[in-house]
Amino acid sequence: MGRLIVVSNRIAPVEEGKAPQGGLAVAVLAALKETGGIWLGWSGRLAEDASPQPKLKRAGPLTYAMLDLTPQDFDLYYNGHANSVLWPVFHYRTQLVHYTRAAEDGYRRVNALFADALLPLLQPGDRIWVHDYQLIPLGRALRERGVEAPIGFFLHTPFPTPEVLRTLPTHRDLLRDLAAYDVVGLHTTRDRDALLSAWHRTWRETTDGRVEVDGRRIVVEAFPISIETEEIAADAPGAWNMRSAHRLRDSLVGRDLIIGVDRLDYSKGLPRRFEAFRTLLERWPDRRGRVSYMQIAPPTRSDVAEYQEIRHQLESLAGAVNGEFADIDWVPLRYLNKSVPRKTLLGFYRSARVGLVTPMRDGMNLVAKEYVAAQDPEAPGVLVLSEFAGAAEELEAALIVNPFDVEGVAEALERALTMPVEERRERHAALMRVLRGNDIGHWRRRFMAALEGAAA
Repeated sequence: MGRLIVVSNRIAPVEEGKAPQGGLAVAVLAALKETGGIWLGWSGRLAEDASPQPKLKRAGPLTYAMLDLTPQDFDLYYNGHANSVLWPVFHYRTQLVHYTRAAEDGYRRVNALFADALLPLLQPGDRIWVHDYQLIPLGRALRERGVEAPIGFFLHTPFPTPEVLRTLPTHRDLLRDLAAYDVVGLHTTRDRDALLSAWHRTWRETTDGRVEVDGRRIVVEAFPISIETEEIAADAPGAWNMRSAHRLRDSLVGRDLIIGVDRLDYSKGLPRRFEAFRTLLERWPDRRGRVSYMQIAPPTRSDVAEYQEIRHQLESLAGAVNGEFADIDWVPLRYLNKSVPRKTLLGFYRSARVGLVTPMRDGMNLVAKEYVAAQDPEAPGVLVLSEFAGAAEELEAALIVNPFDVEGVAEALERALTMPVEERRERHAALMRVLRGNDIGHWRRRFMAALEGAAA
């Protein structure tokens, strides 16, 4: 097996002696350590004199290749097209799309820059693994430069139905871009079916289970990404005993906790989630003073107008709920607009009676899986999960809800808060069987096996 070349929008080199943060970094670094190779991505630095040559940093068998971008290229590629066009289209929010040809050109120009930077680093026998919507055109850009190595692509967002995709003026180009890969991985069978439907009559299934598109035979498959299940389960008891978790529980004074942890993004359904908690307090008055809801929502893309708007909306809703229901010794809704360290979150998850994960649309949602893995098996909390999260395809033992039904979510919260411990244990055991059967290592191995099969 040759070297692995990973390409993602951004990389954050792991400091010597420190563990990588996040499941994707864990999976990618594990794969790279097995084979040796390169991880190419944006350095996080903006510079008017950005060099087209990546800066190289070696760490054992791994080389980090980091590209600087100019402020203009970053604004067009990342803010302008990736996050103001592709992100809303892929999350079914077409009314938020701000398409311009200039931003599309910038998006493709940066993808071409990535291809040019990667080209001199490649060796015979390499396998290339490209990640996410920011880099969809990269595979075709490499093919146009004569690269014949196996190239896989994994999409970390949902993939929209053809009717939604067609709102993108250049959707045909995007479909041609995807057809340049040997392996296209998506989170769910729903996403896979959407892509195949978008290709319409241009594809056919081959005898070996692949699909043929534009003369290329491609593996198109669902590879549901996951978490480091056993590590989280092992770390959670210690996190539960951390000072931060003790402070949280002390502040609850015996009350039940509902927890939500999401990036501040319009796809996460946070305004309706706040409304569902308000409905819980209205319909079940005995819950007042007995349950608190804590929503952690770190800011993201704060220079995009839609994200500024949702932040103001949530601040207003939180104030309204607390203004209506708070008492001298009880704040019903705690809204934290900041990041919390991952280990601290594990202690918070284990302290919460309910995990509330209700995105309007999500590729997977690893918070749902982390919440389950962090629970005490003897007294586990209950996961309330949106049917529009990719995780719902696997985590059937959660309480599955439609996030557009505010009253239905409130009813699920009441059911979770009153669920007997025997049922909670049964549901948790069923969820953990799924998470142990498909952890982040299994996800990585399945994708790498598909890519190796393409090489063969």
